[in-house]
Amino acid sequence: MAKLEIENINLDYGQRSVIRNLSFQLCPGELLGLVGPNGCGKTSVIKSLSRVLTLSSGRILLDGKEVSGITRNELARLIGVVPQNPSLPETFTVFEVVILGRNPHLGLLSTETARDIAIVWQAMERTGITYLAKRRIGELSGGERQRVTIARVLAQEPQVILMDEPTANLDISQQMDILNLITGMCREKNIVTLIAIHDLNIAAQYCTRIIMLKNGQIYTEGIPAVVITAENVREVFGAETTIYPHPENNLPMVLPNGNHRQVKIVN
Repeated sequence: MAKLEIENINLDYGQRSVIRNLSFQLCPGELLGLVGPNGCGKTSVIKSLSRVLTLSSGRILLDGKEVSGITRNELARLIGVVPQNPSLPETFTVFEVVILGRNPHLGLLSTETARDIAIVWQAMERTGITYLAKRRIGELSGGERQRVTIARVLAQEPQVILMDEPTANLDISQQMDILNLITGMCREKNIVTLIAIHDLNIAAQYCTRIIMLKNGQIYTEGIPAVVITAENVREVFGAETTIYPHPENNLPMVLPNGNHRQVKIVN
């Protein structure tokens, strides 16, 4: 399986530096979380790794090969992306959208084989959406759309999956379903997985390693207990918090410090 290496990447928007001297590695089976305040560069990192944005300098290597030298079609076979706000064709059925994930594997004017169809159904089964196969995208809820997007990426059979806020705008049950799916997929398929996420508690519970960004640079990185501390949250997010160990697994839980005012309840 693939190893993804990011070496001193920089990205500028005009005169503004968005990513500065960023370096890290991702190994197969690892779920790496990117956390940080809005505007810190999380989405820009995802877009840079998938070549949506062009780096100002630095290198991205996939199994030792520079991503910049890989053709778009080959890159689509290697890297799958779950964007923050996926754009799906409203009139397509769920099956028609998921099978689009097989396009990078098809030759010019080729049609899907029995193997391609089997892979698509397997991806839909893995994400629990087979019952939606004939439904139109425009009829689906936010959580269902997110599952369709993930199923399409699984149908690509990529070696690397990049996810930008995959649980945004989902309720807690849907968030848990999606994240349990992602972590299970990461371990079972030994896929390199990078997830940009704003919720520190979710990151602590699901990510094997976390990188905390500040102003486009790595402020700190490591296992959740090392990264998610009251001091780091104060310095990066400007928020006063108290960190408690989770009662079941001792992973850090972040609670904001209130103003401790007493509220008088009038009957």
